[in-house]
Amino acid sequence: MLHLRMITPSDRTDAVVDVVESTVGTAHLVVLPGAGRDPRGDLVLCDVAREAGDELLRELKALGIDDDGSIAVDHIDLSLSKRADAAEEEAPGEGADAVLWEHLTEATHEESTLTVTYCAFMMLATMIAACGVVLDNAILIVGAMAVGPEFGPLAGVCTAVVQRAPVLALRSLGALLIGFTLAIAATTVFTLGMDGIGQFDVAMLDGPRPNTGFIWKPDSLSFVVSLLAGAAGVLSLTSAKSGALVGVAISVTTVPAAANAAVALGYGEFAQMWGSAEQLLLNLAGIMIAGILTLLGQKLLWRTRPGRRVRHGKR
Repeated sequence: MLHLRMITPSDRTDAVVDVVESTVGTAHLVVLPGAGRDPRGDLVLCDVAREAGDELLRELKALGIDDDGSIAVDHIDLSLSKRADAAEEEAPGEGADAVLWEHLTEATHEESTLTVTYCAFMMLATMIAACGVVLDNAILIVGAMAVGPEFGPLAGVCTAVVQRAPVLALRSLGALLIGFTLAIAATTVFTLGMDGIGQFDVAMLDGPRPNTGFIWKPDSLSFVVSLLAGAAGVLSLTSAKSGALVGVAISVTTVPAAANAAVALGYGEFAQMWGSAEQLLLNLAGIMIAGILTLLGQKLLWRTRPGRRVRHGKR
């Protein structure tokens, strides 16, 4: 269940109440006239089943509540109410399958904004991966993949394409490209510094690396894995089952490929550098293609799902 808290202009409160009462899957409607102070208006509270949430939010936005008032949405972890159980049963579909497009857009907007923290995580993850590459240490590679924050901008691009939001698309692409550029540059300097103090050596890069040699040798299977990971990542963001996102992060060699490219660049090993760059671009493309197709599929599936969104006898 979701909990909605709205401050509505007094002249639109009746319309808001009608929308809430008419939408399936709603419960626990409360109206407090004149309770809003900033902005001024009435306070309207209600609970709604997740699978009916997107429909309700769309109609509330059509009334202009987001412009002249406010709409806040919280997830309810526990609701002990027979009325809430009935609301979930009457709503079409399953909550885990529902996509809250407003929440997805807001979440990807935050995750795809270029910030100092985002760049720092990108650089640190790539440096950790550089150590894993040189030492041929799979544990360090996995750790670096988990630290990397690049899936946020990737999800932002996918969401922007499906929602036709060019501003979000440009912001996400900018964060992705600038983040990787800074990470590769910083890791190249890091590599030279580690070489200067005797911790890295070109022989370690050129020697046999059974655990990490695949990073700069892309093949068709790399693209297949990136497609699978992209679909899983988007599903984890759009559904209530977000715990799978960590698994996605350690499935695709984006950060390790950038690290291998940086180390190879530092030592002038251009064959490895271009191979790593190809691996990186291949994986990024696969994730975005799969993410876009997954979101389009979810949008089509939800629109064609049978079941009424309006209660009988209303409207």
